[in-house]
Amino acid sequence: MLGALAAEHLARPRNRGPLSDASHCGLGGNEPGDGPFVRIWLRVEDGVIRQATFETHGCPSSVAASSVLCSLITGRDLIKAQTLSAPELIAVMGGIPEGKEIYAAMAIEALRKAHAPS
Repeated sequence: MLGALAAEHLARPRNRGPLSDASHCGLGGNEPGDGPFVRIWLRVEDGVIRQATFETHGCPSSVAASSVLCSLITGRDLIKAQTLSAPELIAVMGGIPEGKEIYAAMAIEALRKAHAPS
């Protein structure tokens, strides 16, 4: 069962959709069109995440995890934010259904892979 914070973010996702002035982008999971994925866009200034948005194709747990993660990391140092783990995200969310932990892991993977375009 989704925890209270996760359920709130599922009912009203925040930070959804591409970020036009993103300085960083990362993808977790599969390539879009090949299965579940999470893409995260970040606007980073002076090493601090000023804005984070997401796009996902997955179950409700994926939407909740991505939305909570984007809210959680906004205003934080990028390097420190990228040390978050999936179990830590799930704890902040208040839990997700058993077997759905992969969706929190995909959101974390997208965050960790977020880098400035080459």
